[in-house]
Amino acid sequence: MSENNVKPFGIRDKAGYLLGDVANDFSFLFASTYVMVFYSKVMGISTGLIGTMFLIARCIDAFTDIGMGRIADRTRAGNSGKFRPWILRMCGPVAISSFLMYQSGLRSLPYGVRVAYMFVTYILWGSVFYTSINIPYGSMASVISQNPKDRSSLSVFRSMGGMFAGILISVVAPLVIYYEDAAGNQVVNPTNFTVLAGVFSACAILGYLLCYWLCTERVSLPDKNSVGNRSSSAVELLKEILGSRALLGVILSALLMLLASLMSQGLNNYLYADYFKNTTALSLSAMLQLPVMLILAAFSTRLSVRFGKKESGTVGMLLSGLLYVVIGFLHVTNVWVFIALIFGAMIGMSFFNMQCFALVTDVIDDKEVITGHRDDGTIYGIYSFSRKIGQALAGGMSGWALALIGYNELAAAQTQQVARGIYNISTFFPGIVYLLAAAVLFFIYPLGRKRVESNAAELEKRHGDK
Repeated sequence: MSENNVKPFGIRDKAGYLLGDVANDFSFLFASTYVMVFYSKVMGISTGLIGTMFLIARCIDAFTDIGMGRIADRTRAGNSGKFRPWILRMCGPVAISSFLMYQSGLRSLPYGVRVAYMFVTYILWGSVFYTSINIPYGSMASVISQNPKDRSSLSVFRSMGGMFAGILISVVAPLVIYYEDAAGNQVVNPTNFTVLAGVFSACAILGYLLCYWLCTERVSLPDKNSVGNRSSSAVELLKEILGSRALLGVILSALLMLLASLMSQGLNNYLYADYFKNTTALSLSAMLQLPVMLILAAFSTRLSVRFGKKESGTVGMLLSGLLYVVIGFLHVTNVWVFIALIFGAMIGMSFFNMQCFALVTDVIDDKEVITGHRDDGTIYGIYSFSRKIGQALAGGMSGWALALIGYNELAAAQTQQVARGIYNISTFFPGIVYLLAAAVLFFIYPLGRKRVESNAAELEKRHGDK
């Protein structure tokens, strides 16, 4: 791609990439947080069956995510680039399929039909259409700029986009979805659920289009189909990639982080509704993400440069894990005290989440240093699959845990024993998992600050010699 007529990297690219993740999360984060609430409280489907469906869908993702990565790697770059065209092609299908999942008008159908509809629409959205847009979107960071600092800023802006979407969804959704009945219980409004899903789907399309228009691909990657380039089977490539300790470390740490955070977000709907009986507080607690995001946006890059992404992320996950465990032992009954304590626990986890996409770029660079080859789309496809595993496990384990403690999907109010069980799961589980993520970063993931700097210098030397 000629650089003569290409605009230099700047705020347009950062804003566009941010909006791309906002668009992603209008379906992904909304589903991660609320689709189980819709299936259980609106459609009346058992939480255990919902959890099983999540795992089945993720088994399908093992093929679709990695397959889409291979397709993206082998796509010839056109006038719009290599990865950008996929955003334009698939923004409509992913938004429409997301909206189809939340059709409250079907709740009176026979139970078996509702279950079948749930399976078909969820898999169509997550395993087919979301995959076909998210893999190219994530891979696009490597061709927007080859400067490590620019890529780090793209990771920060992408994380900010996710946080913006998370705040919006977490604040607006409880106010729209829930209402208080005569007995003081928080009850779901089925029609409002469907309308909100439609609004979020329309906003997702707008975000994707802005991402397409604002971002520019500047880096020309080798054509995988051209003569002289290596050709390897998918199995051989997977063996090569999965032999990377760096990739395994970032996959496992990100999977654990996502498992804990998404399960916590999903259970918050039950925690605030059934334990604290205050869904208004749920909306207000979501607003804490804004100051956390602003604080981390100002300091995360500086900390990563000075101490290293691995080193800083390990400390952050360790602090979050310890705080969640302490909150669990305190067994707080005042919702405002609980929110204040959670604010501190969010900071460490959010720091790692803000830098995790930059870690993937470090892994891609490390693979190129070791093997001499780049497989941006395939590596991101594997990483995306691991994040979906975290999502599935979060949904599945949430459903199984609720079923285990005796949660009744059709009851307006839960027993005190069930409510207490929800609190324990919502605090101890993320605390323990965050501690495990810190251990993975420290003991398994090898790309500390010195090695990342060494890889960057080596690649600069190699590319400069071409």
